[in-house]
Amino acid sequence: MTVSRRKFLTIAGGGTIAAATAASAGFMNTRVPHRAIAPWQLAGSYGDPRKNALSYALLAPNPHNLQPWLVELVGDDTVLLWHDSEKRLPETDPFDRQLTIGFGCFLEQMALAAGVAGYKVRTEVFPDGEKGPVARAVFETGGEADPLAGYILSRRSCKEPFSDTEVPDVAVRALESYATIVTDEERVEEIRSITWDAWVAEMQTPRTLHESVDLMRFGKAEINANPDGIDLGGPFLETLMLAGLVSRSVQSDPESRGFREGVRIYDEMLHATPAYAVLRTAGNDKADQVRAGRDWLRLNLRCTSLGLSLHPVSQCLQEFPEMALQYGRIHDLLATNGETVQMLGRLGYGPDVAQSPRWPLEAKLLNG
Repeated sequence: MTVSRRKFLTIAGGGTIAAATAASAGFMNTRVPHRAIAPWQLAGSYGDPRKNALSYALLAPNPHNLQPWLVELVGDDTVLLWHDSEKRLPETDPFDRQLTIGFGCFLEQMALAAGVAGYKVRTEVFPDGEKGPVARAVFETGGEADPLAGYILSRRSCKEPFSDTEVPDVAVRALESYATIVTDEERVEEIRSITWDAWVAEMQTPRTLHESVDLMRFGKAEINANPDGIDLGGPFLETLMLAGLVSRSVQSDPESRGFREGVRIYDEMLHATPAYAVLRTAGNDKADQVRAGRDWLRLNLRCTSLGLSLHPVSQCLQEFPEMALQYGRIHDLLATNGETVQMLGRLGYGPDVAQSPRWPLEAKLLNG
């Protein structure tokens, strides 16, 4: 997560911290966590076609950037994808629904990367039931490149305010085969209200707030050491950390100045949204969730191809008791006939943002 100069000056009050930052160009220029973003440069540099495809797959979007996957190579052509039992979100995702969607993103990105190299991937999800691997994937020759694969390295999740530029009809039509696109002003305003109320509900529930705070990585050193979770880095944020305005204790304290400023920033961001993308499924078993993840990944890449930004706002889809009201509101608004809203995303035109940190492939391989 990065903070713009304008936001930074608001937090700092335009005083001594801002002045110190201007005098510390050396500090500012060394805040990039190069080790944590190296997997983006290493993607596609492996000799084994499975490892090559996996090196792209691990760049897929996933909840809280938890990267819950572990990979076992079997024989010469098979991959077993496992859920790391230590990577879960028991408070906000008690049924692993959102994490399972993340596995779908991983599998689709792996298949897209394999296709570019001339391989197709035959995938069976939960082949041994939910206690076994998430998927068994067999690589076979004869694959073809999908144009969406060309946008894998450009995809980002933009957690910034979007411009007030409307999403044009031509873009809406291009995306309608991937998701339901909501641009009606009255409906958009209803969704904005729900997503804001849901974010507040998560922040006001101590155990769900602390789950997120525990996953925050503060500054370059922490991000490089643990390139998962919620990265809080960049020169402006790290200057605030030095000033004591951003820290784990501050983010845990709803009465602190830093916490209140974070609320203001999220208020601005969530309300600066001209459109939404919605993914629904008729069922809600694990296979449905994996399929939703595969569809969400393709939607992400198609948005990237159109120059659009997409940012998941999933708080109102979380299944803990304090979120029941917002969960019901969003389903009443967007789902029919017992459907489940699997993903909801802000859609619009946002600024360029940095690559998200990732564990290297070697950290995720159980063998090989």
